Amino acid sequence: MESTPAAGENIAVLRKARGIGQAKLAREMRITVSYLSKIETGLRPATPPVVAAAAQALHVTTARINGQPFTDPSEQADLLNDLRGAVRRHTLPKEDTPSRRDLTAGLHKAALLRAETKYLELLRELPKLLGQATATALDAGGDTVAWGQVSDLYGCAYAVAHRLGQPDLADMIVSRQQWAAMRTWNPAAEAAAAWNEAGTYQSAGQYDDGLAIVERAIGQYENSRSSGQESVIVLGSLHLRGVVLASRHEDKNATQAHLQHAKRLAKQLTTDELMHNLTFGQANTALYELAAHIELNQPEAAVKMANPLVKTPPAGLRPNRLGRFYIDLARARLATKDLEGAEEALKLAFRISPQMAEIHPMSREVLRVLFIMHQRTRPDLMAMAKRTGLAV
Repeated sequence: MESTPAAGENIAVLRKARGIGQAKLAREMRITVSYLSKIETGLRPATPPVVAAAAQALHVTTARINGQPFTDPSEQADLLNDLRGAVRRHTLPKEDTPSRRDLTAGLHKAALLRAETKYLELLRELPKLLGQATATALDAGGDTVAWGQVSDLYGCAYAVAHRLGQPDLADMIVSRQQWAAMRTWNPAAEAAAAWNEAGTYQSAGQYDDGLAIVERAIGQYENSRSSGQESVIVLGSLHLRGVVLASRHEDKNATQAHLQHAKRLAKQLTTDELMHNLTFGQANTALYELAAHIELNQPEAAVKMANPLVKTPPAGLRPNRLGRFYIDLARARLATKDLEGAEEALKLAFRISPQMAEIHPMSREVLRVLFIMHQRTRPDLMAMAKRTGLAV
């Protein structure tokens, strides 16, 4: 079995294949030659903005830089092809309309699998379930609830395509989600689709365009004069997407503005709530603030903020959010040269959200740096490296 390269290695391979020297690529990426060299050799992780800059300079997608994380991609490829087929047949589902009880159970299972980051299990369910939900909505004509279910299912499908590094499929899924959301006459469904649309720009490293999508969606939703808990969750989630995009764009003012709006809205909820595949509340807002510190090159602030959260993990958050928190913490600890702490954070991510930890680009990059720097003989580190395909 061959090891699967991570982002830093792929940058080096693509650069050499194009006959580009480190000095020229570093200049186009607006980083130092020393920094680029450390990224390529695994002494520094390739962060999302670095990956975006490399992709632009090398004229490839960010997905090409991040690479294929699977050591045995055959099953994933077959399942993704099934999902592509279901998405392509968005007006021609081959499934029959199921009973309301069976459809409700399927929708609940899909949402749970997404929240628990069980992506392969969700991928097995989605093609048939999408067909069934779409058949139900088409048979029901203008039933807005049925179309809302289709829209939410496409939200689950987007999460899978995004996490498994399939940007073209994610783009197609978002367009289908928007198609379904428009039939709900529900501004919240359209805003949830916009949240994922902004996510496609985030994945591509086009942070300014993603911010434009978020700000437009916020304006449209506010103009709808929606109110209640749903409104708080939708608007808060849009602002959290804005926090990520603005911080990666290194726009401190926009980051702070979106964060302040999110905090104000989060105070209206007693616990974190999940609606339309959007998680929002005070705990999740704190995790986004922590991640923003890292993107703005303030890892010490992120570590300080994380310490009480590690001792008492936020209640009510599912593995998809907690797993990401520990990956972010590992990245922050690595930046502060706390190598053992970074390893411990990764171990928590693998325990809570194994499928996410195995394939998330930053999890793999942090692990690669730890593995190369000094800890090849550490059993737990070796085990994680083998699970991600970074070691054989």
